[in-house]
Amino acid sequence: MIGAVELGVIYGVMALGVYLTFRVLNFADLTVDGSFTTGAGVGASMVLAGQDPALATLAGAGAGLVAGAITGLLHTKGGIDGLLSGILTMIALWSINLRIMGKANLPLLRQDTLFTPLREADLLGTWGSVAILAACVLVLGAAVVWFLSTDLGLAIQATGDNGPMVRSLGVSTDFTTILTLALSNGFVAACGALVAQYQGFADISMGIGLILVGLASVILGQALLGRRRVWQAVLAAVVGAVVYRLIIFAALWVGLDPNDVRAVTAVLVVLALLLPRWGLLRRLPRLGRSGRVEPPPAAAASPAADSAGDPVPAAAASERKGV
Repeated sequence: MIGAVELGVIYGVMALGVYLTFRVLNFADLTVDGSFTTGAGVGASMVLAGQDPALATLAGAGAGLVAGAITGLLHTKGGIDGLLSGILTMIALWSINLRIMGKANLPLLRQDTLFTPLREADLLGTWGSVAILAACVLVLGAAVVWFLSTDLGLAIQATGDNGPMVRSLGVSTDFTTILTLALSNGFVAACGALVAQYQGFADISMGIGLILVGLASVILGQALLGRRRVWQAVLAAVVGAVVYRLIIFAALWVGLDPNDVRAVTAVLVVLALLLPRWGLLRRLPRLGRSGRVEPPPAAAASPAADSAGDPVPAAAASERKGV
């Protein structure tokens, strides 16, 4: 179970990237399936070449930045649909990743990685390792919260909320879109480099279906913790990645066929999307994106009430307000 928590914390870096595009920019980006492997391939190749593991991880993140920027350019400057732009970049990255890696699988079993000091100190696989990794990811999450509170970050949030309005105020939505996609895929690629070093190998197929894992992490976490504030939504993305890994661990522990993991992930996403709508949102007031509390449909349709709480006709209520 500790190993599942460790891996979930590492995948929290990927969840931060998916959060930026899926929630902040309101952009369904499929580039992550390819950029994750790109980060893993670049990081593993540099580690095998004797480079510093930290530098290899940063190089993997840089490759992800380029991949995300290409998707953004295809969408903004090329006028290609956002979903199709991500698919095109993802398909191209399959061949590029093979070129980077040279073969379908790169083993790192005898190489020094970022996790070698933890392993030599007998911390890997313990709660001490979980605490260290969680602290690093939380610092990264705090940086995301700070960035989104800057003028540029607010412009990015506004681009996701209402692009035409932001353009009318003189903000370049092309720039904010390209930047957000680049940052998102940079996080995803950095996570790929970390996962490759943690697991001891990089594989050409390790990013397949990753977008579903990212969506499951973000949606599960925000279903548990909510997303009314930026820090709350960022923390929820990281927590959701851990929860997702624990659910998969529990499913495998009870004897589930590993081939069914993707189906379980899809079911988790569907449940996380539908259960709040069927239950919580029907009984509690909803908080709109503007921050205004909206009454549930039943309350909005109820007759007006006087000051004593007795229902009165709607016309009489209008008269009292001077309408």
